[in-house]
Parts: sequence; structure tokens; C-alpha cells
Amino acid sequence: MHSSSPSKSDYRSGLKLGLIAGFVIALIIASAYFFIFNSSENNADSGEKTPLYWVAPMDPNFRRDGPGLSPMGMTLVPVYEESGANDEPGTVRIKPHIIQNLGVKSAYAKTLSLPRQINTVGYIKYNENKLIHVHPRVEGWIEKLYVKTEGVAVEKGAPLYELYSPELVNAQEELLLAYQQNNRTLIHAAQSRLLSLKMPKSNLNTLKKTRKIQRSVTFYAQTSGVLDMLNVREGVFVKPGTAMMTLASLEDIWVEGEVFEQNAHHVEVGQPLTLTLNAQPEKLWQGQVEFIYPAMDANMRTLRFRASFPNIDHQLHPNMFTQLQLDTTAAQAHLVVPKDAVIRTAQQDRVVLAKGNGVFKSVAVKLGNVTREYAEILSGLLPGDAVVVAAQFLIDSESSINSDFLRISPPPQSTDLSAPIQSAEVDGEIVSVDKQARRAEIHRGPIEKWGRDADTVLFEFADDVDISDLAQGEAIRFIFEIRDGDFVIVSFDKKGGS
Repeated sequence: MHSSSPSKSDYRSGLKLGLIAGFVIALIIASAYFFIFNSSENNADSGEKTPLYWVAPMDPNFRRDGPGLSPMGMTLVPVYEESGANDEPGTVRIKPHIIQNLGVKSAYAKTLSLPRQINTVGYIKYNENKLIHVHPRVEGWIEKLYVKTEGVAVEKGAPLYELYSPELVNAQEELLLAYQQNNRTLIHAAQSRLLSLKMPKSNLNTLKKTRKIQRSVTFYAQTSGVLDMLNVREGVFVKPGTAMMTLASLEDIWVEGEVFEQNAHHVEVGQPLTLTLNAQPEKLWQGQVEFIYPAMDANMRTLRFRASFPNIDHQLHPNMFTQLQLDTTAAQAHLVVPKDAVIRTAQQDRVVLAKGNGVFKSVAVKLGNVTREYAEILSGLLPGDAVVVAAQFLIDSESSINSDFLRISPPPQSTDLSAPIQSAEVDGEIVSVDKQARRAEIHRGPIEKWGRDADTVLFEFADDVDISDLAQGEAIRFIFEIRDGDFVIVSFDKKGGS
């Protein structure tokens, strides 16, 4: 018996089938694309109109004066004159049933004051203010070492090492000689010398009681911590200046973080921040910024800062990486849209403006702070503008072919939120009304004094306005004011009524 393996002809057949399947899928996508953006205006009467030109389904820039095939062998699609032929560049018109099939959803630009959150990474290190470096004050030999491994825990008062030093022996002899002479001055001087040589007080008291010289002296830990560095072994000769060992505290630790240059001015001393670990995402540690380093990193263009965190349970270990979140003070109120509405590219940021009645256009915007839910719009939109938050990429791909990315309407005379309240009187038709939330979507007429065209906008009702008998489809004339970026109706009359 022998196993069969695929032949070259089998591979060629599979390759041909794959190419054919890819071609069919591309044809379906192209057909759907042109069905949305070309046939939406021409379904009813395309047979009565003369095509302006024919285009390739996969390349709208390939145009011909008559029918034929594209370079890819696909049938050219006719393009008819649309009812919006005089629209601004980039305007896209889509039939209502197509909008519903695409699942297009929109939201309104509104004014909010967003707290700025800065998310960055940090790494844990010892609190350098609590590092204890152990150095001898005299020359001698380490006769016994009580701590022999870096990382071991050391309690305050625990023995560290035993030292034989001829200098300490001589200093003890001087004290005993002073006691024999009963000379208070010499006794005080000898005791001061032993203390300056860091002889433990317990050893000094034993010397004064027993009057026996201690050949080797044991030195003890001055604080609790862990042994971070050990630079000696038993039998080693040491002298003043020898870095023998370092004790570090784990009761509280430092965390160093970095922020990019554009966020550097948002970091302040005393600012609270939250620390999380990948290993324990459900647990939060609260600390605050204690120090901001003065120099910016020349290569990374980042600014370092340092924070302090309590670590009583010793779950934060030096050299661990962490996630840091800095909560800055709430910024000044800005116009915001849902973050999902923003289309970000390397060249520009833009949104798809929903102008009502199936009319859409991509407009460029300048972004400010971006949070998990909202994106600040510094320029490009006005309060009450409707933007697409679902299926916007498909619409943008059509609009951006020839869009100038500019707004059709100029901004009002003043967009300063602190300026006096602006008001306008205008006619409109109720598209939908939510009496419980006291707001309605109204297709209003143009506002000449602000240079605004007719548009469908979300309005709110003032508390003293009676809307109990307001219904969908009613024509009204109303007065509204701009309050903190919201459009608030302060009075209205039904057309033909009081």
C-alpha cells in the first residue's frame, strides 16, 4: 500500500477555484457598493434618464462615455444625474430603506466637561529615602556573617555581622584605663570615641559592667527590611568606605512613570493616581505624585514622575511593571461626540455629518481630549450637529472621494459658552418627541442670522413649557435658546393655532 499525494494539477485547480471565488466576492461587494450609492436615487426612474457616464465597479475614477468593460473585465455601471447634483462636494444621498438596511445610527454633538485621564505604565522600585547602607567605621575582618543571601527579610535589632577590629580593641582598653584612673574626663572621651566608631550601646554597657574587652563586636540592623545588596563574605577585610550591604524597606514603595510631552503639563505634585497590576486587575492601589523630574527624556520625549504607594501586604515588588491612571482636574467644557463617531487617519480626523433627509457628508474635525466614551471636538462641528456612529466608514469612503471636508454652514456669530444667551425664532416640524425626557427631534427651517441651513436637530424643552398635547408630524413655530451648548425651546405655537 502507498499513500497518494496531491499532484501539481490539483494545486493548479485549487488555485483557479480560489481566484474565481475571490473575483466573485469582489464583484458582489462592488455591486452592493454601487447599489447603495448610485441606485438609491435612481431606482424609480433610471429608465427614463440618460446616463451621464459609465464607471468601473471597482474603480470610480475609471469613466467612459458609453457602456463597456472595465480593465478587470467587469461591466461598467451607469451613473445618472441625481436630484442633489448641486450639493456641496462630498455630499452623499441615501434612500431611507438603504439607511435602515445599513444600520446607520447617529448621535448629537453636545457640550460636556470631561475629566482628563492619562493612562501610562510605571515600574516599581524601593523607596530610596528608606534605604539603609551599611558601612564600617573601623578597619577589621568579618569573622561571622548572619545574613548571607540577598532578598532575605531582616528584623530591626537582628544581628548582621561580627567584626574583629584592633582599633575597637584599643578603644575599649582606653575606656578601662580611664575607669582605673577614675578620671571622668577620660571616661567620657573614651565612651564618645566608642560610640563614634558605631560600637553598639548594648556592647558598651556590657563592657562597663564586666570590665572585659570584647575581641569581636556584633553589629545589628537599625531598621526592618530586606537585604537588597550584599558585598562581603566571612573572612573579608573591610575598612571605612566599604559598601557592605544595603537594607531596603517594603512598607511603602516608589513607582516611576512616564508621560508623553503633550501630557506633561497635566501632571502635578500631589495629584492622585491609581495603580493596577496585570496579575491582579481587580485590585487598586491609591497613591499620589510626589516628585516630577525636571528633565525630559531626549530620546523618548517623555517626562518622568514619581509616586509613593503603601505596601503593607508586600504584594508590590521592585522591578514589577504596572499600569497607572492619573485623574486630572475636569477640563473646561468642550463640544464632544461619541468616540466611535470619529474616523482617524494619518492625514486627518473626520466625522460623517448627518444633515437629515438621507444627506451625509464627511467633515474634518480637530480633536482634543479623547476618553473611553467621548472625543472632544475643538473645531469642525457645532452643538446639535448629528454625526454617524454606526456604518460611518462605508459612507465616508464614498463622501471622501471628492469631499472638501468643510462644513456647509458657517459657525454662528459667537460660540463662546460664556457669552450672553443666544436665541432664535424658527418654523419646524416634529419628527419625534420624548415627553418623559422632555426633548424632541425637529426638522427646523433655516436661521438666516446665523447662516444656518435647514436641518434636523435635537431640542430640549424648558421646564415651564407644556408639551402634553405635542405630537409627531405637527408643524410649530418656536423660540429656542442656546444654554451651555444645548438647544432649549422656551416657547412654541402650533401652526394655525394659539
